[in-house]
Amino acid sequence: MYIEREITEAFLSASKLNNVVVIVGSRQSGKTTFLKAQSKNTKENYLSFDDPDVKELFDADIKRFENQYLSGDNVVVLDEIQYGKEPGSKLKYLADKGKKLWVTSSSQVALGKEVLGWLVGRASVLALYPFSINEVLKAEGQKEVTPSILNRMIERHIVYGGYPKVVLEKDISSKEAILKDLYQLMILKDVARTFNIEDGAGLERLAQYLSHNVGNLISYEALSRNLGLSSLSVKKYMNAMEKSYLIARVPSFYKNKLKEIVKQHKLYFIDTGMRSAVANSFYISPETKGKLFENYVFSELVKAGEDVRYWRSKTNAEVDFIVQRHGQPIPIEVKIKADKKHLVERSLQSFIEAYKPRKGFVVFYEGGPGTSKYKGCAIDAVNIKDLLTALKKMGKQSIPIK
Repeated sequence: MYIEREITEAFLSASKLNNVVVIVGSRQSGKTTFLKAQSKNTKENYLSFDDPDVKELFDADIKRFENQYLSGDNVVVLDEIQYGKEPGSKLKYLADKGKKLWVTSSSQVALGKEVLGWLVGRASVLALYPFSINEVLKAEGQKEVTPSILNRMIERHIVYGGYPKVVLEKDISSKEAILKDLYQLMILKDVARTFNIEDGAGLERLAQYLSHNVGNLISYEALSRNLGLSSLSVKKYMNAMEKSYLIARVPSFYKNKLKEIVKQHKLYFIDTGMRSAVANSFYISPETKGKLFENYVFSELVKAGEDVRYWRSKTNAEVDFIVQRHGQPIPIEVKIKADKKHLVERSLQSFIEAYKPRKGFVVFYEGGPGTSKYKGCAIDAVNIKDLLTALKKMGKQSIPIK
């Protein structure tokens, strides 16, 4: 069963613009399935760099690789290109020969200047994440939703995430098993192997610690002290997990360095189902509900292509997320249940007074919609689905590659 992905339109435009299109995203986010669906009316040659013969020939001699695999005008899919040697210069050679290539990578290694620097003007890059809530609704055949149906779907999405194989699996225990296996594959192969990390136990300790601290500010010194790892190791491991699409570090939004947090990042998982697997907890407790929903909103914003920031003053006023439209900041507060009579709380008031935005949102897990206004800023209380719709109407954002 194929579910139409939300990046389809962007992909079709990119493939007309350039012969090389690079699709990046975590393992099993659906990259290969997506490309096979796009090539249904085209002859396609699929090559995986997990195949030692493919990798050996690519590494040894790009002209012999071309002769072996790239004859004719067929589209060639190069899957998991990060395992190839010197892929940037070799992709440039093939692009200059007029070869039509669709390239995938489960690591941002493929986005480094040593690769993309060779492909300026020759390649388009798109990110494909696990299913968004709108894609989950498609997968479930849910054309119409009531508040109770949407809440039920969101709760399941928070716990089990959006990896296509997990979403399409109906059995709960099988969902959990798939996620646990995928986590081990990502940690051992995409993170440890790709980034040459030998201390697998330390890497897993860090991942598990982070899974219980989503939404918190990152202190590398505290992580080092609590986990018995050097600060250099903590930074290396977090870089590797981020470049493998396991976690994301969210920078602050600021203009006044004297009054606002500038350097520290907040930590979230790209997929909340993967966070469940890392934490070995497929349950939303009353204590974790707020932070997990906050992580979920972040994940949906990223999947929608938003460049997300957070805001915090040095007096501890905080807004969960900031996105921008046309150079204007849009504050987004996350609440389990929005109080319609008091939508604009003190922290949001502080941001509005400092930046004078014209629009803001409070996204809620439970309850119904509402509106308010504070010092010229219109605030809408919305569910996550309506938030994504409203942001899309305000102007389309490109998908950021960090």
